[in-house]
Amino acid sequence: MSVRIHALDDSRAVAWDGFVRATHDATFFHLAPWARVIREAFGHPTYYAMAEQDGAVVGVLPLARMRTVLFGDSLSSTPYCVYGGPVAATPEAASALESHALDLQKKLGSPVLEYRRRDAVDEGWTGRPPLYFTFRKPIRITGDDAKDQAANIPRKQRAEVRKGIKAGLTSVSDSDTDRLHRVYAESVRNLGSPVFPRRYFRLLAKAFPGEHDVTTVLHEDKPVAAVLNFHFREEVLPYYGGGTKDARALSANDFMYWEVMRRAGAERGATLFDFGRSKADTGAFSYKKNWGFEPQELRYCYRLAPGARIPENNPNNPKYRYFIQAWKRLPLPVANILGPPLVRGLG
Repeated sequence: MSVRIHALDDSRAVAWDGFVRATHDATFFHLAPWARVIREAFGHPTYYAMAEQDGAVVGVLPLARMRTVLFGDSLSSTPYCVYGGPVAATPEAASALESHALDLQKKLGSPVLEYRRRDAVDEGWTGRPPLYFTFRKPIRITGDDAKDQAANIPRKQRAEVRKGIKAGLTSVSDSDTDRLHRVYAESVRNLGSPVFPRRYFRLLAKAFPGEHDVTTVLHEDKPVAAVLNFHFREEVLPYYGGGTKDARALSANDFMYWEVMRRAGAERGATLFDFGRSKADTGAFSYKKNWGFEPQELRYCYRLAPGARIPENNPNNPKYRYFIQAWKRLPLPVANILGPPLVRGLG
């Protein structure tokens, strides 16, 4: 039988996620609940397509359209996610999903179709110049704290973790996304970036009840750093995190990421730490290298309508330089009001 393409709906969600969890090339960001999160948090239409043959799922393609006045129009797999693109079990399914995506792009009139590939640019697609890199590394946690630190993180970072412990830092692991958001909002304002809405974090926690946690670092019972982690197969992915103005002096971020690594290995059996993506030549890029992670270029690729260009909606774009500097000076309550409408187009 030929491959048939179906839109994701509630009746197909279990089969969709079963395929994702069983397929090596699929990632946490291919899971079906992302579709609802993107729609409800940001109001973007989603077009999740599932390939079926002989009654079995043979491929999935998550797609969402971001269209805003300030940041343009793109059909992406997938916004707000590090990885995306189609995952297929057969060449026929891969071909059917690509044809579906190209037809959808034409039907919608979207000038940009984007696949957020981890490993390779699709044949016939336009790759972007190197910009985004991911950081992934195996970990092994045995329960012996000193030996585990020596085995998993470099000496300088171990010293920072010990500094945080001596400063009296402690951590808690729970699902308190509101407390996380308060810390995160201050952190991204200080970096000059608009903050995501609090509702987005709540929706993520609801969508992935057994596959997330929030690690919060406390100093004298006050939150100074926090991160939302995702758990997929044997991987842990610290995804949205930050620290207050006191975090750096306390080495709170180093302590936090060690606690994420330690807890994930000891409590969930994680064997791989995915530090997420960072842009080249940024502080976050250097920080992750200092943790012993080697950067791996992400192969984002595009199909562009005539006259369209690869989107450059990122802080490395010189035209945003003055905006970023001005945003850093905003009072936090003002930044928290203005940020969520802006960030809709910055997925």
